[in-house]
Amino acid sequence: MGTWGMGPFDNDHAADFAGDLDELPVGERIGAVEKALLVAAESEGELAADIGDHAVAAAAVIAADLPGGDPVGVYGPEEPLGAIPDWMPALALKALDRITGPESELAELWDDTEHGPQWRSVIRRLRRVLAARGLEQEGLWGYGAEDLGGPRS
Repeated sequence: MGTWGMGPFDNDHAADFAGDLDELPVGERIGAVEKALLVAAESEGELAADIGDHAVAAAAVIAADLPGGDPVGVYGPEEPLGAIPDWMPALALKALDRITGPESELAELWDDTEHGPQWRSVIRRLRRVLAARGLEQEGLWGYGAEDLGGPRS
């Protein structure tokens, strides 16, 4: 695993995914992000680490465009993604659930290192940003949203 950090783009698979996004026409970028998330979210059996890396990067691209999201950084895509459909944060959350679940090679690899807790913290941060968007759209602020990074009522 060519990994140099715990960030969503701090590995070879994710950096390649970001580069591939930049090479696509603007109208095809959302589709590529959706595909990366779907492959992770809907896979059966053990989820391969490279698929997990792509999906984490895809979730980070979405989160970067949401309130409270972190910028993609040096290794993330340089080109804009385009308009993010309202349903996409929920798909990203489903993929992140799969990536951090019991049948995930990526989670297993990280958990076998001293940096596993920090990696999981990065994933929790992504989840908070993505989940807050869903609560905001559903008008649920004030119902535990502060636990997800949203404002207190």
